[in-house]
Amino acid sequence: MRYLLALPLLALAAPLAAQDHDHSATSQTAPDQAEPAPAPSDHSEMDHSAMDHSTMDHSTMDHSTMDHSTMDHSTMDHSAMGHDMPPASNSAPPARALEGPLHAADAIWGEAAMRPAREQMAIENGTFRTASLLVERFEARLGSGDAYLWDMQGFIGGDLDRLVIKTEGEGEFGGALDDAEVQALWSHAITPFFDLQMGARLDVEPDTRSHAVLGVQGLAPYMIHLDAAAFLSDRGDVTARIEAEYDQKITQRVILQPRVEVELAAQDIAERDIGAGFTSFAAGLRLRYEIVREFAPYVGVEWSRKLGRTADIARLGGDDPSATAVLVGIRTWF
Repeated sequence: MRYLLALPLLALAAPLAAQDHDHSATSQTAPDQAEPAPAPSDHSEMDHSAMDHSTMDHSTMDHSTMDHSTMDHSTMDHSAMGHDMPPASNSAPPARALEGPLHAADAIWGEAAMRPAREQMAIENGTFRTASLLVERFEARLGSGDAYLWDMQGFIGGDLDRLVIKTEGEGEFGGALDDAEVQALWSHAITPFFDLQMGARLDVEPDTRSHAVLGVQGLAPYMIHLDAAAFLSDRGDVTARIEAEYDQKITQRVILQPRVEVELAAQDIAERDIGAGFTSFAAGLRLRYEIVREFAPYVGVEWSRKLGRTADIARLGGDDPSATAVLVGIRTWF
């Protein structure tokens, strides 16, 4: 029975065995069926400005496999990329910003903004008064005729308005007082660095007379301390005095101070042996050591000379119009 079932299968396999499966004898080979290249995309109609790149996660991109050296930058117009930066502003503050210390910031921030700021500052700091006394020079002058000299001033008041008291004078050891004066001045800040001063001056020696005073005092450019004043006496005499000094720090405690003083007169003052014009000039150097900031001894030298008609009057009286003195003194303040 099994043999009878196998006979149909053998009959079907015979024609299949007769077919030749050797394709190497075929004279033509089928070409490779390469996929056609895609047509270039036209992006001219696409609006890239509407694309939202914020949702793209660029952190997963691997740039290490990209060869940027093959990119041709020669066709790129970098001048059109808008990398030009605007020039930095170097304009000076408006002129009104320096007109007065009280309202200087109004020119920048506006008066409406600065008014409450000033009120708050007054609450926090207050318009308090301060006081100080400076003994600028208290010295012995060793030369032809040993002498002594003092020059000091004090003030009490605020940062804008103060009462200033000045006094200076000189005399010979063992002799009479040659010159002495006292000034009482109202001092008002007119710039951040200068005060306008007005008031009265009383001369005690060589004779008693009073003067009206108008001057300025402050810090000039290059840190020069300047004190200039004009005087009108009760006898109609007009004189002036200019003092300038500069503190040159050699160390934090050793300070060299050059100082010059010039005096002028508008007319002859016979009772004081003063001629019209420049009457005297003095230049000195003082080297001080600040033991503490408030106390400093010093040594120095000063040369002085009477000028013009005043020098002629001195010669006629048998005096030398010039003098040199060695200085030893102290400078203190509190």
